[in-house]
This record gives sequence, structure tokens and C-alpha cells, in this order.
Amino acid sequence: MIKNKILFLLTIIVIFSFTSVATTKAIQVQNQNQEQNQEVNQEQNTSTNDQQNQVQNQEQNQEQNQIQSQEQNEEPMLIQQQQKQQQGQITAQTHQSTVAGFVQSLLQVADRQGGIGEQVRTIAQQQNQSASTTIQSMEKIQTRNKVKTFLAGSDYKNLGALRSETVQTRNRLEQLNKLMENVQNEGDKTELQNQIQTLEQEQTRIESFIKAQEGKFSLFGWLAKWISGYK
Repeated sequence: MIKNKILFLLTIIVIFSFTSVATTKAIQVQNQNQEQNQEVNQEQNTSTNDQQNQVQNQEQNQEQNQIQSQEQNEEPMLIQQQQKQQQGQITAQTHQSTVAGFVQSLLQVADRQGGIGEQVRTIAQQQNQSASTTIQSMEKIQTRNKVKTFLAGSDYKNLGALRSETVQTRNRLEQLNKLMENVQNEGDKTELQNQIQTLEQEQTRIESFIKAQEGKFSLFGWLAKWISGYK
């Protein structure tokens, strides 16, 4: 009877031991699986973060490239305009800017001068009106169809208008030179001298522009010039 009890106890102990070992192994396996899952999740998170960083870097690079492209496109235009001014070339835009400064300076001098102030103001207003005609003529000449220019020559009608405005501007410059002799204030006299010189240089550029347009090759330009009466 006692032996049976001992055997029963030993059996229970053995079963409990096997159960404990199995439970321990199961817990270890579960822990290993959790660790592996954590590592996988970390790797996935790292990969996701890397992808997000790559996307952000690509977007930043694209934005920088777009900005650089815009700056690169703008720089040649600015350089080209500066080169045109340095080389004595003229456009409707540069002429408008030059005349605007000329008119503004003359009006300021006119406000400070008594006797000749009104005459200076009149010249400034006349030159401002002349600039509008000059700019319109230059724009039409510059935007003229190249095929039309090749066949019939330059826009002689607007070239004639430019030549007429140039003559009138030269006359106004002569008037200014005479009026300047009566200016007592040295500051105003210097300002007038500077503005006269600026406008003279502008007229020289316009005359060069006219000659360049007249010299363009065309098949029947001589005929179009004869019909328009341009000389």
C-alpha cells in the first residue's frame, strides 16, 4: 500500500516536472518570438523612416533645383539686358526707363526755378509725349514678323516716325542748353547737364537702332521703301 502511494507521488512529480519544463520552453519560445517581432518591427520602422527621409530629400532637392533653374533663367536675361546697355543697344523698355528719369529730373528742376521753370516743364512734358510715340514705334519694329522683314524689309513707316521724333528731341536738347545758361543754382545746372548728356546718349542709341533696321537684308525692301517714300 505504501509503495503504491510512493509510486503515485513520483508519477505526479515527474508529470509536474515535464509540465514545468514544457511551460518554460513555451515561455522562452514566446519571448524569442516577441524579440524577433520587435526586431522586425524596428527594421520596418527604420525602413519606413528611411523611405520618408528619402522622399523628403527628393522633394527638397526638386524644390532647390526649381529655384536654381529659375535663377539661372533670370540671370541670363539680366546679363543680356546689361550687355545691351553696355554695348549701346536699345529696347523700348530701356528707352522708357531713361526718359522717365529725364522727365522726373526736369520737373524737379522746373519746380525750383522761377523764370525758366515753365519752359523747362514744357520741354519735359513734350519729351514725355515723344517717348510714348518712340516706344510704340520701337515695339512694332522689334516684333515685326521675320518672314515679312525678309521679303519686304523693315517697318519703314515706324522707322520714319522714329526719325521724326529724334529730330524733335534734338531740337528740345538745344533749347535746354540755351535755358541752362540762365540757371543760377549750380546744383540745378549740373543736374540739367547730366540729363542733357543722358538724353543725347539715348538719341545716339536710337539712331544706331534705326541704321541697324535699315541695313537688314530683304528681297524686295527697296521696293517697299520706294512705295512708302522712306529716304
